[in-house]
Amino acid sequence: MIEKTVGIAGCGRMGLPMARALLRGGADVYGFDVRPAAEFGGFAGRMIADPRAFAERCQVVFTVVRDQRQTDDLLFDDQALLAGPNGIETLVVSSTLSPRYLLALRDRVPPEIDMADAPMSGAAIAAEEARLSFMLGGADASLEALQPLLKLMGTHFHRMGGLGAGMTAKVLNNFVAATAVTAVRQVLDWTDELGVDRAKLLALMHDSSGQTWFGSNFDKIEFARDGYDPDNTIGILKKDVESALDAVGANPDEGLQAAVIAYLATLKPDL
Repeated sequence: MIEKTVGIAGCGRMGLPMARALLRGGADVYGFDVRPAAEFGGFAGRMIADPRAFAERCQVVFTVVRDQRQTDDLLFDDQALLAGPNGIETLVVSSTLSPRYLLALRDRVPPEIDMADAPMSGAAIAAEEARLSFMLGGADASLEALQPLLKLMGTHFHRMGGLGAGMTAKVLNNFVAATAVTAVRQVLDWTDELGVDRAKLLALMHDSSGQTWFGSNFDKIEFARDGYDPDNTIGILKKDVESALDAVGANPDEGLQAAVIAYLATLKPDL
């Protein structure tokens, strides 16, 4: 039985289906977002517009906002969940951020609040179907306490080590994912001029050495045909590559990483 009230801060394409999965599983869950509650359909009644009321009600808060700037706004600046008295006991960072930023965040979050990182892998459909893969970082006791909640949202749980280890694994995973996105989109662009049937090529790659998650699920992934926009999934993937580079101190203007970042930024919608 889940006794603590859970909050999902950032109810976008991943956060909202995560919140719905928790609710279906019997958790007492509420959402917070800067958008009006009316935009959240059947979950609107569980959206809390006032950040102070949200922070006071929820003992476990998952942050699923876009990036470091939004995380700062959420926790300290514009919404400032942690600026005053609150009921938060555990803060779980599920946004994909630079591991360096996450470790520095530990020094800014009040010490009485436990922290863990739990970024996830899987498109919005995986969140909707409660089959996300979580990459976890934190103390063993912290992750054990979170496991009942994670099981309501996912099917695979990879405990990578202490705080920050899950985030490090996620940005490395997403670097590989980004290379797959660029490769698959490039060869699909080439099929038109080479006279190759796209569907047949995707089926061939699925059964051959060109198999990737992105290519094998191309017709199921909601962002597969998107062009680049700073706020969409392709834009977020570019941000994730930059987070990986920040983690290792690599030069973003050299090597494979430069090519991946540059290609993602040039993608047009695949109509």
